[in-house]
Amino acid sequence: MIQWQKSSFSGGGEGNECVELARDDDSLLLRESDDPARILTVSRDGLAALLLQIRGRTGMCR
Repeated sequence: MIQWQKSSFSGGGEGNECVELARDDDSLLLRESDDPARILTVSRDGLAALLLQIRGRTGMCR
């Protein structure tokens, strides 16, 4: 069974759509909480590169 995790920034309540992350064997899975059927499979390196790009553009990620 896949265990999805939400960001601590999402607030955790109903109506707080956000990106969720899970691990499946050798891959990481991403999905939008308001569209859970659409799942993106990424590598650890791919996710790290994405987060570095986001951090560089917004300056808001920690």
